[in-house]
Amino acid sequence: MDEKAFSEPRVALNRIYTKQGDAGETRLAGGQKVSKDDLRIEAYGTVDELNAVLALARVSCHEHGEMRLAELGAILRRVQHELFNLGSILATRPEDVHPRQARVTNAEVEQLEREIDAANAELEPLPSFVLPGGTRINAELHVARTVCRRAERMVVALARREALPPETVRYLNRLSDALFVWSRWANHVLGEPEVLWEPNEAASGHQPER
Repeated sequence: MDEKAFSEPRVALNRIYTKQGDAGETRLAGGQKVSKDDLRIEAYGTVDELNAVLALARVSCHEHGEMRLAELGAILRRVQHELFNLGSILATRPEDVHPRQARVTNAEVEQLEREIDAANAELEPLPSFVLPGGTRINAELHVARTVCRRAERMVVALARREALPPETVRYLNRLSDALFVWSRWANHVLGEPEVLWEPNEAASGHQPER
């Protein structure tokens, strides 16, 4: 008995260009033609962008040779698959969704929550907002966080216009929180101090008294 929740992909990518999109249109999973700047395309395109940014962070995790960061790299690999599943639903209008079509579910949201709590338990409370930096992996995870927030905004806007599973927004919301915590945790593991926001480090904060 097949216990997998989702159907396996049925694709054959033997041609890369078809010229069918030269007029500025593309097709959804159900075959409908839409403009390439349609909000649904923007939403899953931004999820795709996030996936690519996470690939950079994964490489950085493994380049450090630190076992705990390698474990984070494995988590990020899983998240990449989850984002592709999310993109599958975003590329499909509600009436065309198959019962076994790939998607994100409450299981993915709850797993992120467990991972957030585990990483956050090792961190000191923040006395200020933090700036990206300290290590490359921290900066890359912050870039991923901001792309994730943008994807979330687009999915929220799309959900106002068309029916979407509620897990799509919840997943992106939780993932952005996870990326923030993981960015802090990476610096912690590497022994790098966090870069705290200091308002008076701005140029106007050092003006001589008159």
